[in-house]
Parts: sequence; structure tokens; C-alpha cells
Amino acid sequence: MLFDGGFTFSNFVADAFTIFMFILWFWLLIVATGDLFRRHDVSGFAKVLWVIAFILFSYLGVFAYFLTQGRGMAERNKAQASEAREELRHIVGFSAADEIVKLDKLKAAGSITADEYGRLRAKLVQ
Repeated sequence: MLFDGGFTFSNFVADAFTIFMFILWFWLLIVATGDLFRRHDVSGFAKVLWVIAFILFSYLGVFAYFLTQGRGMAERNKAQASEAREELRHIVGFSAADEIVKLDKLKAAGSITADEYGRLRAKLVQ
């Protein structure tokens, strides 16, 4: 326990908060480390420095990474999701054109409205 005095509600809340903060830091550490090691634009030396910052400065190191690299993380995640989507389409054998043909058939059959058709087609064209 964090505090002396046995099991009290305030000690329980403090312990629960401490555990929550540790789990939050650990999750952020995993996200930041995963992003760091997937990057090809950062040298090995810079990666080692970031890892040392994560270890020595725990919360500050992780927050510094998110503050300085956050925009790039979002762009890399978006690009990775896009690549995964295209790879899945390639493996399954369906292209955006095939999906648009299916949407045309659904619209012609009256299964979907013109509004739904436009929204779904816009997603496919992205």
C-alpha cells in the first residue's frame, strides 16, 4: 500500500489511481516504442536516445515523444492502415472498381438509396 493506516477507502483510491497511472504509462510506452521502431527515417542512435529517455524520464520521455512526433505518428498510422486495406483488397481479389460495380447493382435493385450509394462510393474512391 502507498499509505500507512491499513485498508481505508482513501488508501484504496490512491492505490487504484497509482495502478491506473502505471497501466496508462505502460500502454503509452508500448505505442511510442512501437512507432519508434517502425520508423525508417530515424537513425539507430536516435532510437537508442529515445529509449533511454523512456526509461530514465518515464512519463516525461513518453510525453516528449508524443509532443514532438505526434503529427507524424498519426500520418504513419493512416498510411499503414491504407496499405493494409490495399493489401487486403489485393489478397482477396477485389478492387475499388469491383466494389463500385457491386454498389451500382445494389442501387439499381433498390437495396440502397442514392444517398447511401454516394457515401459508400466516396469511401471507396478515397
